[in-house]
Amino acid sequence: MQAILLINSFFASIGRSTLALLASIGRLVIFMADSLGHIVRPPFYPAEFLQQLLRIGYFSLPVVGLTTLFTGGALALQIYAGGARFNAESVVPSIVAIGMVRELGPVLAGLMVAGRVGASIAAEIGTMKVTEQIDALTTLSTHPVKYLVVPRILAATLAMPVLVLIGNIIGVMGGYLVGVYRLDFNSAAYISNTVDFLETADVTSGLIKAAVFGFIVAVMGCYNGFQSERGAQGVGQATTNAVVSASILILASNYLLTELLFSA
Repeated sequence: MQAILLINSFFASIGRSTLALLASIGRLVIFMADSLGHIVRPPFYPAEFLQQLLRIGYFSLPVVGLTTLFTGGALALQIYAGGARFNAESVVPSIVAIGMVRELGPVLAGLMVAGRVGASIAAEIGTMKVTEQIDALTTLSTHPVKYLVVPRILAATLAMPVLVLIGNIIGVMGGYLVGVYRLDFNSAAYISNTVDFLETADVTSGLIKAAVFGFIVAVMGCYNGFQSERGAQGVGQATTNAVVSASILILASNYLLTELLFSA
């Protein structure tokens, strides 16, 4: 009898967890659909959009630039060390460029922006909810989603491709600096190999990923901010959930987009 109760309790806990997960997914889908619906409906808030564009895009440049710079340099060292085993050191420029533009640039920029911007959005909106500022917006006939969510989603989706493009250039430059000044590559040959092997599809695929990652970061930051519970602990939990969920979704969507764009 006791064994049956334990089995029932085990399956009941699995059922509760599954139902809670499905309910969370449903709330997120509804929130996302509501946000997308408000993007095309007036009123619009261009001042808020420009402010978020500055905060999400321009102020994220230093962290994205430093991340891609050192990653490009480390990638050049690793590829050179691996290629030396097969007498294939000459592939360093092309693989660094392709690796940065296709994968590392968008993913690293997305993760860094998720840590910086996603946490900031969740904390800001969560604090507004705790202090009843969102209720005040509703009282003033201002739709919270229209005023708080839409500008952030648009700004992140448009700013991320620009951030990734700049980060890709800096990352390739990091590989160039290490290749030329540390590994004794010829400067002209390094640049020539980079340009010759890099195709337009490589660049566009990275920018498509960047736009998707920016959308994910903004949506998860806003969603978790609106789901924040009362008190400082609730805001902190919402901030943590925003960063973790955005990071996981970025890595998962990166695989799906890679499969979709390069499956042929």
